[in-house]
Amino acid sequence: MSKAIRIHSNGGPEVMVWEDADPGRPGPGQVLIRHTAVGLNFIDVYYRTGLYPAPGGLPLIPGGEGAGVVEEAGEGVSGLKAGDRVAYAVGTGAYAERRVIPADRLVKVPDTISDEQAAAMMLKGMTAEYLLRRTYKVKAGDTILFHAAAGGVGLIAGQWAKHLGAVTIGTAGSADKVELARAHGYDHVINYREQDFVAEVNAITKGGKCEVVYDSVGKDTFEGSLDCLKPLGLLALFGQSSGPVPPFNLGVLSQKGSLYITRPTLFVYVAKREDLEASANALFDVVGKGIVDIRINQRYPLKDAAQAHADLEARRTTGTTILVP
Repeated sequence: MSKAIRIHSNGGPEVMVWEDADPGRPGPGQVLIRHTAVGLNFIDVYYRTGLYPAPGGLPLIPGGEGAGVVEEAGEGVSGLKAGDRVAYAVGTGAYAERRVIPADRLVKVPDTISDEQAAAMMLKGMTAEYLLRRTYKVKAGDTILFHAAAGGVGLIAGQWAKHLGAVTIGTAGSADKVELARAHGYDHVINYREQDFVAEVNAITKGGKCEVVYDSVGKDTFEGSLDCLKPLGLLALFGQSSGPVPPFNLGVLSQKGSLYITRPTLFVYVAKREDLEASANALFDVVGKGIVDIRINQRYPLKDAAQAHADLEARRTTGTTILVP
């Protein structure tokens, strides 16, 4: 019997249970895959705690990205067959040894990318892709601020943004994380536990501030992020690891320079098949060429996902973590 991590009620890491989970046979337009690696992301924590309502409700198998091998294709599936290496980023269901998944949500993994790399980068890497190339199209000479620069998305975004010619500023919460971010494309890294990041950004830019701020932290950084933007600048709020942003008076955007705010999500940006393929191919291209280095800093057995969640929430992890079935 195949096994999976399942959540029957919202709560702390202890609510995740390793138990039997029969994936069933693939129906029309579906494939059965055997996971070889599964990604860990903060959105998994949001679903576990109930901060984000779980798609389909509880019980829930969490996990939004994975890589593996096709074992069986259902009726009407073309372009995929048993033995193909595939990867994906979807809402939930990845914390399992096997799963059935719609074929149109899968992309083939090229030979230049390992299964572990693919599982480690699909959600985070395609998030970096849409943020840097579509939410705000970063160009040479732009100055960007990226919070949580030593996190999974941050490490990919730093390298990619540097390749695009941006001046890259990141924030991180420890000396080790500052050095890690510097090694992944950031020109300047601010230790937010010891420094006022708004004052530091102002000093680095000589008062010019940033075209765009990418903020996955939320409540703790929101107001400061706005203060780091030049007039007509954009705040891309794509997460809330410190908690949701409280109700906000939009008139403040006028006072601070006709600023823009957006709250994007990956799954909207890759909802269309052609957008999914374009995003994945752009990611595979920069990784395959060595422009972006995907380093896996932590590995946990899939059955120990509760410990992985505990370490992630306690900020004991850096960069990318995978779970191995």
